[in-house]
Amino acid sequence: MQLKKFFSGFSTLLITLFLFLIAQPALAAESAPHLEGGALSIWWIIPFSGILLSIAIFPLVAEDFWHHHFGKVSAFWGGMIVVPMLIFLGFEITLYEVLHVYLLEYFPFIILLFALFTISGGVRVKGYLKGTPEVNTLFLLVGTVLASWMGTTGAAMLLIRPMLRANTWRKKKVHMVVFFIFLVANVGGSLTPLGDPPLFLGFLKGVGFFWTTTNLFWEMTFVAVILLIVYYFWDRYLYAQEEQPEDPIAEDKEPLGLEGSFNLLLLVGVVGFVLFSGIYDLGTVTVYHVNIPVAGLIRDGGLLLLSYLSWIWTSKESRAANGFDWFPIQEVGKLFAGIFVTIIAPIAMLKAGQSGDGALAFVNDAVFSNGEPNNAMFFWITGILSAFLDNAPTYLVFFNAAGGNAHELMTTLSETLVAISAGAVFFGAMTYIGNAPNFMVKSIAETSGVDMPSFGGYMLWSVGILAPIYLLVTWIFI
Repeated sequence: MQLKKFFSGFSTLLITLFLFLIAQPALAAESAPHLEGGALSIWWIIPFSGILLSIAIFPLVAEDFWHHHFGKVSAFWGGMIVVPMLIFLGFEITLYEVLHVYLLEYFPFIILLFALFTISGGVRVKGYLKGTPEVNTLFLLVGTVLASWMGTTGAAMLLIRPMLRANTWRKKKVHMVVFFIFLVANVGGSLTPLGDPPLFLGFLKGVGFFWTTTNLFWEMTFVAVILLIVYYFWDRYLYAQEEQPEDPIAEDKEPLGLEGSFNLLLLVGVVGFVLFSGIYDLGTVTVYHVNIPVAGLIRDGGLLLLSYLSWIWTSKESRAANGFDWFPIQEVGKLFAGIFVTIIAPIAMLKAGQSGDGALAFVNDAVFSNGEPNNAMFFWITGILSAFLDNAPTYLVFFNAAGGNAHELMTTLSETLVAISAGAVFFGAMTYIGNAPNFMVKSIAETSGVDMPSFGGYMLWSVGILAPIYLLVTWIFI
C-alpha cells in the first residue's frame, strides 16, 4: 500500500508538471530568467533555517505530530520560499528556479536513492551472526570499502539491517549506528564519483573518474582507520557490560549466505546507468529554459525499471525477514523535497558572493588570501555548508569559486580540489541532513527499536568525534 501511495504521488506530480509544460511551448524560446542572488537580503534564508529547526526540534517536543505530519511541515517551509518568490521576484523567475532544482537535482537525486534503497533492501544476509566488537567492526570496514563503488546509499542499505539483527540482543546500540553513518554513509564514499553525489558532479565537470581514488585515498584511509579503532575499543568496553545471550545450538544455527543475490546484479545495472549518464552526451530536452540531458532521462528511466524488477522478483517473505519498510525513503523524499526548494535562495546568494556581491559575500572572501586559495578554509567552509546545505550544489559553488577548470584543478590546484572534495564528503556525516543515507539509516534504526539521538543530540556526537579528526586532516594533509 505504501509503495502504491509513493508511486501514485510521484506520478501525479510528474503528470501535472507535464500537462503544465505542454500548455506553454512558447516559453522555451525566451531567454532564461535569472535569480540575482546579490539582490537578496539575509532574510531569504529563513525558510531553509525553518526546515532545519523543524527537523531538530519537532521530534523532541512533538514526536507523534512529527511522525505523522513531517511531510506537511516540509511543504509549509517550501511554500514559505515559493510564495515570497512569486510576490517579489515574479512568476517566471520562480517557475524557472523551482523547475531547475527539481528537474536537474531533486528528481535524479530521489530516483537514485529510491533505486538503491529498493534493490539493496532485497538482499538479505542470512545466518547467525553475534554482534561482537570484531563482527561489528568488520561490518563497518566492509561497508566503508563498498561505499565508493556502490554508493553510500547502496552500501548503507545493504549492511545496516544485518548489522542491527546481529546486535538485537544488545541494549546499547546508538554508537553502532552513529559510527555506521560516519563511515559507511559518508567517509567511505570519497574515492569514486559513484560514492557521493558531489564527486559525481565533479566527474560531469571533467574530473577524472579515478582522480579522487588516487588523491583522496590517504585522507579517507586516515579518517576511516581512526574511526574504526575508536569504534572497536568503544564497542569492546560496552560489550563487556552486556549480559551475554546463550548461543543457539548447532542445529538451530542458519548457515551464512545471501538471499536475493540477483539484486547485486541489479546494483551493477545501477552503476552502469549512472556511468552511462556521465559519459555519453545525447543532447538535451528543454523544459522552460531548463536543459535536461537525454542521457539523464534514460538513466532515471532505467533506475526505475531496475527498482520495479527488484520489487517483483524479490519474495515478499524475504523482504519481511530483512525488516524492509518504505517509511525511510518516504521520509527522505518528503523532507528533501522541502530542503531542495528552500536552498534555492542560499545557493544563489553563495554564487553571487563569488563576485563579491550579496549578503553571503563574506563566505567567498574567507576562502582566498591575497588572491590565492586558502585550502584549509576551502575544506572547512565547503564542509560546514555541506553539512547543512545539500553537498552537491555546495561542491559546485566552491568548484567554480576555485576557477571551475577541471584540468587546472586536477593539476596545479590539486590541493584545492582535494580540500573541496574532502570537505563536501567528510562533513556530510556532521548532521542527519548532510547526506541522504544518514536519514535513511536513522529511520531504519528507529524502526528496529534503537532510540536514536535528536538532530542536536547527533551533532554532539559528530562534533565531539569528527571535528578533532578533521583538524588533524587539515594539519597533516591540507
